[in-house]
Amino acid sequence: MSDQAQTEDLVPVLGSVDDYLRFCMQYDASDLHLATACQPIWRRFGTLGPIWHNGAQLTAEDTRRLAYSFLTDEKIQKLEERGDVDFAYSTDFGRFRASVIQQRLGIDITFRIISTTVRTIEELKLPDTVRTLIRYHNGLILVTGPVGCGKSTTLAALVDGVNKDREDHIITLEEPIEYVIEPKGCHVNQREVGTHTASFAAALRGALREDPDVIMVGEMRDLETISLAITAAETGHLVLGTLHTGNAARTLDRVLDVFPPDQRDQIRIMVSESLRGIVSQQLVPTIDGNGRVMAIEVLVNTPAVAACIRDGKTFMLNGVMQTGKNVGMITMDDSLRTLYQKGLISREECESRAEDKQQMRLFFAA
Repeated sequence: MSDQAQTEDLVPVLGSVDDYLRFCMQYDASDLHLATACQPIWRRFGTLGPIWHNGAQLTAEDTRRLAYSFLTDEKIQKLEERGDVDFAYSTDFGRFRASVIQQRLGIDITFRIISTTVRTIEELKLPDTVRTLIRYHNGLILVTGPVGCGKSTTLAALVDGVNKDREDHIITLEEPIEYVIEPKGCHVNQREVGTHTASFAAALRGALREDPDVIMVGEMRDLETISLAITAAETGHLVLGTLHTGNAARTLDRVLDVFPPDQRDQIRIMVSESLRGIVSQQLVPTIDGNGRVMAIEVLVNTPAVAACIRDGKTFMLNGVMQTGKNVGMITMDDSLRTLYQKGLISREECESRAEDKQQMRLFFAA
């Protein structure tokens, strides 16, 4: 790592959490780890490694001092009672998602660096189909992908698109609040799970009584939250949510499988009618090693897609998406191939991330 090599000879003395965070922002890191018995670690362009190869390991006393220097008394009490605390940490130079835990050796502190500027759909270079999805006034839009793939950034861009184009009431439910969304055309309320409400499900139940037009659910992780989100989408609200799934078919399987078997037929019908689209994404390291680029899959709910959902044949969705390119559908493998053909990602990355590895090998053999 060239930037790391430049800093190896002189390890700066960083006395506070804010010093570390400023340093990470200077070098475009996405995450910071300050862990007991480890050197300070960052994640840059998807790769985890020590900030300085010759940096000293942090002792239990070091991490305790760092943690207690920025935690409030309330959060210190929660850490000591529960063993962990998660929250949004704001400074005059940025916003961060913070997690502090107690483990066998001492305290570990992790930060995710959040951009303070909400990026637009155009800046993220999302397909035009995605903008079409947010023109609906009801239904369910899901943004999916692994941890750290930019789901929150995409979701904020979609909410920002609605915020600029309409005069609606937007409620966001997050854990924690990441992007601060200033009202433009819309009235915007942002609620943080754990601070303003007990859970996503409780916040969603409350949101339905607040006359919302658009509801953004930061994470749909349990039966009650998913059930309430589907109901809200069916009853005239536009619901945007996230799931940690890799593609459209797995997303639908995850949504349907949380329900008891005797409810699944009814839920399949509800989802087939309320779903507007699924955006699945991943961030792939660029071939030059100096960044990451987004590979994206887009499913649009057409009559053929709705039939697959209703009949429980989600395994057929990839074929339906191949034939649905005229309505803006994109498969993950097609997106990866496009990035490779543009010279942005390596063949190894393209092959390893492909859904259909046999077809990808045939592509390279041709």
